[in-house]
Amino acid sequence: MNRMNRKIEYSLMALKHMSQKMPGELTTAKEVSETLRTPFDATARVMQVMAQKGLLKSEHGAFGGYQITKDLAKVTLFDLIQFVEGPTAIVKCLQKEEPCEIRGQCNIISPIQNLNTRMKDFYQSVSLKEILFDKLEKHDRSEIVKNSNLSNSNIAQDLGTQNMSGATHV
Repeated sequence: MNRMNRKIEYSLMALKHMSQKMPGELTTAKEVSETLRTPFDATARVMQVMAQKGLLKSEHGAFGGYQITKDLAKVTLFDLIQFVEGPTAIVKCLQKEEPCEIRGQCNIISPIQNLNTRMKDFYQSVSLKEILFDKLEKHDRSEIVKNSNLSNSNIAQDLGTQNMSGATHV
């Protein structure tokens, strides 16, 4: 299973906390950190990054803070991962800046590229609103998996194995 990075967890937690406030109401990293009991430095850093990427607006000063600037229904999990972690792939060889020392002998590069594409497609199909407010019903979840071709049998075949808030805050 693909494991979510803590920075993504803190980002999602901060976004959910902020989305439950009145439009225009500011939220500080300290408030998020204390309310949700997350490490202040990590929380502050992901909020800064989200502001740099335009997902949040930062207000400086004694009464400053952050507010959501984008409709969370239009921002995907893939977008958030790219904002917080930068370009990612499921294996080292698919990241252009890190050459793989065994690529010449690798016999699974094609199925892994296919799997990476399918996972990317899946992450692009799930909005932050769906995640934060559990808007995915069982039927919708099965449709996403069906549409992204992420069934266990397809993944197993690809690997060559036999078993296997809608409101915008400004």
